[in-house]
Amino acid sequence: MAIPLISLLSAPGLNLARQGTAPLPETPIQWVAVTELEDPLPFLSGGEVVLTTGVRQKTAAAQRNFVTRVREAGALAVGFGVGLTHGKIPPAFLEQAEEEGLPIFSVPYETPFIAIGKIVADALAADTYAGLESLLRGHQVLAAALLGGGGIPALLRELAAMTGAEVALFQYGTRVAGAASPVAGSPTATIWHRVPVATGLKDRCTLTVAEPFRQAAIVDYAQSLISVELSNQARRRTSERAAAGQLIQDITRGTLDGPDAAARLASAGIDTGTRQTVVMIDVASGQQRALRTLPLPAGWESAVAAILEDRLVLLSGAADIGQLAGDLSSYLHGAGFTAQVGVGGSYAQPHGLRWSYFEAREALTHGHRINTADRLSLTSLLLASGDVPLADLAAETLDPVAAFDARHGAGLMVTLEKYLSLNGSVAAVAEDLQLHRNTVRYRLQQLIDLTGYDPGVTADRVHLYLALTVRSLR
Repeated sequence: MAIPLISLLSAPGLNLARQGTAPLPETPIQWVAVTELEDPLPFLSGGEVVLTTGVRQKTAAAQRNFVTRVREAGALAVGFGVGLTHGKIPPAFLEQAEEEGLPIFSVPYETPFIAIGKIVADALAADTYAGLESLLRGHQVLAAALLGGGGIPALLRELAAMTGAEVALFQYGTRVAGAASPVAGSPTATIWHRVPVATGLKDRCTLTVAEPFRQAAIVDYAQSLISVELSNQARRRTSERAAAGQLIQDITRGTLDGPDAAARLASAGIDTGTRQTVVMIDVASGQQRALRTLPLPAGWESAVAAILEDRLVLLSGAADIGQLAGDLSSYLHGAGFTAQVGVGGSYAQPHGLRWSYFEAREALTHGHRINTADRLSLTSLLLASGDVPLADLAAETLDPVAAFDARHGAGLMVTLEKYLSLNGSVAAVAEDLQLHRNTVRYRLQQLIDLTGYDPGVTADRVHLYLALTVRSLR
């Protein structure tokens, strides 16, 4: 490894002799610079040993100036070659070195400067080689930890041991592995060195290392390994969720049931012999793509995840599903998602899973961050049917109303919604919308003219209600 000045002075065969009483620095020598310039400062970087024969230092003033400039450059010491220009180190040179606290040693005529440089260079090369060897061993240890079954948590444990510091991995602002982060501003808060991890999927992943830490180079390699592993995980989640989504769709549509459904679900890791709960996540437009790769928070490791109708569907047999749903909602909002969570009932067997799915889907219509299932209605079953052309029904019925509102600002759609939600009471609609009752009646007549359906007739009211419900789910 790089040697300190005291080791260089005692190196056998060089016959270097320390002069003066300036203390010897323990800092390793960074390089050896040979110079005969009157002012060497512009060509020194600090941490080196400067060697000179004083060929241009003919006067005491020049000798003192040389020492001062070397000290200003941050050099560790000066080796003065005697027997060529000067038979011994000039007194002015020594005096100035004592004043500056700069160590001085004499180099005999028989010792070439290159021999001194070679010792320092060999030590630096050995230090560099040892560092590379250590780094290569570190690479092997981290790769083995990742690929040996321990995954990213095992890699982070090895990285913590190598750096002598706590490390943690965050995705979407939530810690997914490694040490827990102390609360910012607390007396024990840790200063974290943050390293962004690229996965190409905009999942805001960050590797953090508590400062101070050792072996910064190994952190860069860990960053690369984590990036590759997370990218692979994301691709696996995308594939697995797409396949699970197809399976759940077949079951909810009734195209797969009975023993065949149970067998297929078992192969996907879903035990239909125990109660399962469907939890459905709906996010704002533009955020659905992220659901394909979104890592799940703690507590959801054993859940089966699927993508269906741009929603993330989770199947879990956990008993504390309410608490887990709350944690999931907090995780989503902390990660920047505008999200709603719908929770179905807990049932066994494939038909129970289907029932829970419909309940979770209808629960989402409540519009809260966390929505629990009500008693399943006939409306929700109709909406879940892929065989009933409800979207066409809604468009045919309500598109003329929406177009009329857009042209004239007539407020017919909101009037219809209020009329149906207030059980057909013209007085209640007028009060809620702050309109005259005759205005409400006039709007209802316009609705009849545009749609051909009378909201005052029970059968027509059901039709209009279904059309509005379907339109709200687009």
